[in-house]
Amino acid sequence: MEIKFYKPDVTHIASMQALVKEEVESGKILLRTEDEMANTIRSYTIVEVDGEMAGFTALHIHSCRLAEVRSLVVSKKFRGLKLGQKLVQACIEEAKKYKLQQILSLTYEQGFFESVGFTKIEKEDIPEHKIWADCIRCKHFPICEEIAMVYDL
Repeated sequence: MEIKFYKPDVTHIASMQALVKEEVESGKILLRTEDEMANTIRSYTIVEVDGEMAGFTALHIHSCRLAEVRSLVVSKKFRGLKLGQKLVQACIEEAKKYKLQQILSLTYEQGFFESVGFTKIEKEDIPEHKIWADCIRCKHFPICEEIAMVYDL
């Protein structure tokens, strides 16, 4: 089994949207339009298994100190290979490269993020309030049940 991590280009967007479609429809992941994804394509990392896209995530930088893990998804076909953990680790390494201080995740998967070193915080304690601009687009807005978690670098 060959596992490969790489930065996508815009030709990968349609496949990325197809992979995340079920999670978007369920409300677990926020919809990102083709244009939004193109605009932020440099923030994404894809994992491929034997030539097939198996998952991806994005590290979105909010400020000089804070980034956010976004759109983390692994295909059901490839779950159990710890690809999600490896994608988050890639985000951590990228955040270190940019000299950031903290990574945020808003998630329904507290146990997963705890397994990679994140700790729960209250949403009111999120240091950068501009992250809430996306929330109005969520199908669950204004009743948010996501858990805020951070990783200190």
